[in-house]
Amino acid sequence: MKKYWIPFCIAFIVNCQLSIVNSFAQSKPGPYNEKQEVRKDLKVALETAKKENKNILVQFGGNWCPWCLRFHALINGTPRLDSLMKVNYVYLLLNVPKEKDKRDYELFREFDYPNRFGYPVFVILNKSGKRLNTQDSDSFEYPDPKVKGYDTTKVVRFLTMWTPKALDPGTYVTK
Repeated sequence: MKKYWIPFCIAFIVNCQLSIVNSFAQSKPGPYNEKQEVRKDLKVALETAKKENKNILVQFGGNWCPWCLRFHALINGTPRLDSLMKVNYVYLLLNVPKEKDKRDYELFREFDYPNRFGYPVFVILNKSGKRLNTQDSDSFEYPDPKVKGYDTTKVVRFLTMWTPKALDPGTYVTK
C-alpha cells in the first residue's frame, strides 16, 4: 500500500497544478470581438443610429489594452453612464489588433487617424456617419497618477456634450 501512496500523491499534486494553470489560460473573453467584421458592424451601428435617432460612440481599442477594458467596465458598471449611453448612443467597440501589421490603416484614414492618440480613442459619429469629434481618453483620467481609472464626472460631461439633443440648434433657440 505504501508503495502506491507516494506516486498517487505526486500525480494528485501535478494534476492540481495543471488545473490551476489551465483555469488561468481559459480566462473569460474580453469585450472586444477579435474576429469582428468592422465594416459590417459599422453599417449595423449606422442603421441602428438612424432608426433610433442616436449618435454612435466608436471606441477603438482591444482586449490587450487595460485602459480600454477599464473604460468599457466603467460605462457598463456605472448606472448613470450606462443609461446616458443607452438613451443617446449606439456604443460600438472596434477591435484594433495588438499586432500593428494586422491593423486596418484604411479605416484609420477614413476617421482621420484616431490611432494617433493611442488607445482607447473615441470617435463620435452622427446618425449619418459624419465624424463629429475624436477624443483621446487622457482627459478622462484622474489627475493624480496614483489613482488608476477614469473620472466619471468627466466622462458624463463629455458624453452629455455630444448627445443629439446637445447638437440640435432647436435646443438653444428661445422664443
